[in-house]
Amino acid sequence: MEFKFGGSEYNQRTVLGHPSGLFVLFFTEMWERFSYYGMRALLVLFLTASIMENGWDWARQDALILYGWYIGLVYITPIFGGLIADKFLGYRRAVVLGALIMTLGHASMALEGFTNIFFYLGLLLLILGNGLFKPNISSIVGQLYKTEDKEKDAGYTIFYMGINAGAFLGILLCGYIGEKVGWHWGFGLAGIFMFFGMLQFYFAQKIFGNIGLKPKKKDDYVDDHTVKGEVEDSHGRAVVDDSLDENGKPEPSPAVKRDRILVISVFAFFTIFFWWAFEQAGGSMTIFAADYTDRDLVGGEALTFKTINAIITVIPLMVITWVLLSLFKQIFGRYAKSNIFLGTSFVIIWGIVIWMLYNEFNEETAEVPASWFSVLNSLFIIVFAPVFSKIWESRFNPSGPVKFGIGLILLGIGFAALAYGAFGIPQGAEVASVSMIWLILAYFFHTIGELCVSPVGLSYVSKLSPQKLVGLMFGIWFLANFIAGILGGYTGGFIDSISENYGLSVFFLIFTLIPIFMGLVMLVINKFLIKKMHGIR
Repeated sequence: MEFKFGGSEYNQRTVLGHPSGLFVLFFTEMWERFSYYGMRALLVLFLTASIMENGWDWARQDALILYGWYIGLVYITPIFGGLIADKFLGYRRAVVLGALIMTLGHASMALEGFTNIFFYLGLLLLILGNGLFKPNISSIVGQLYKTEDKEKDAGYTIFYMGINAGAFLGILLCGYIGEKVGWHWGFGLAGIFMFFGMLQFYFAQKIFGNIGLKPKKKDDYVDDHTVKGEVEDSHGRAVVDDSLDENGKPEPSPAVKRDRILVISVFAFFTIFFWWAFEQAGGSMTIFAADYTDRDLVGGEALTFKTINAIITVIPLMVITWVLLSLFKQIFGRYAKSNIFLGTSFVIIWGIVIWMLYNEFNEETAEVPASWFSVLNSLFIIVFAPVFSKIWESRFNPSGPVKFGIGLILLGIGFAALAYGAFGIPQGAEVASVSMIWLILAYFFHTIGELCVSPVGLSYVSKLSPQKLVGLMFGIWFLANFIAGILGGYTGGFIDSISENYGLSVFFLIFTLIPIFMGLVMLVINKFLIKKMHGIR
């Protein structure tokens, strides 16, 4: 019997037209992103908070540099994690081990009140665990689909929706608890759901069949029900390739492989400029939210915010819960233990959300947490990801390079909104009270740009990579994020000196002009990159 999707027979059961295994990965990645973004939302705020606020009272520049190194290192370790999985562990064991190490990392950070060593140990464990987890779960997603077409792009976009569902909940809840209750409680909460994510994946992993097993086993990379087909030679001519790899797939020529790896490298280079600017969200944009934005609301404004906050919290959680129940309907009979752990995690989440909203509505005023604005990115992803998924499946689907170019330009427009909003802030001012609308607009344009770059990039790495090097190629892809994180942290650290000498508006203009310029360059080289893809769309 020929299966439509890779994996086991149960993986042929679909949710929203995609294999059930995609949603096992969806929820695993969701809880990992909950832990990552929940901690990220608190990191700079905790480091710069005063001793009286139980923070470490670091200077902004020092906090942003540590933040940049952390962001960078969580993206460099996937290179080694991809190699380890490709050569030794297999993708599935790497995901489980990485999730366990990250759980221990969050537990260590929750103990930061006892000694600073626990804080640094926690960061180290998070970096190492992420290296095993991140590239390999993305590799499994790509191998659920047998064709390199629009369906895979749509699958990665849905997977990306899971990423941002976790980010949304993590920032919202860990940020709220960290700022309102205590930093270590926020750090600890992130680890609880990382643990649940690991368990639900571990007990459902057989749904993937042979996908992701140890490399020494036969059919270790994909479940094979494929046949020979057409490929293109180095000149773009369609030919039938009779040579098959060990999984029965057509084997491209060395020249085609080199060209496709070149395209991955070009995409990776341009994505440096995207994430260099985008990752200001947890750094300089968080400082802008904390110190330069009017977040104190009273009367009708406070009630309006509480109502909007309740709506944007409950409705997405209801949607994700519906997806959860749809998955249960398809696989509960076979993978009950996994679904029970997953269901338990959602019961806890609903309990925390109801408690949070109850507390907020009992207060006469409202102070918007500085971390709350980061929630907007994930919220916009959840709202617009299905729309973009449909666009990528339609006849209006642009090429990968065009998507990248548009994404970079939109990112720059978002920073233009911040630059305009900061225009009236005096040079060197350490505090101000500008309208929240500029941060909201920035996150909107950043999110639309992200949807044009990040999930598309993941899909193209999967489609263009030589089969046995998928994990390594994802590692190299994340190398770009490492460089972007380090540069972003150091650049963000100049916020005070640039603001003092030229004004805060000029600081944000730097992040406006460079992404827009790089986006225009990507549009110019579009046809060249399409040719080097040799038929991959």
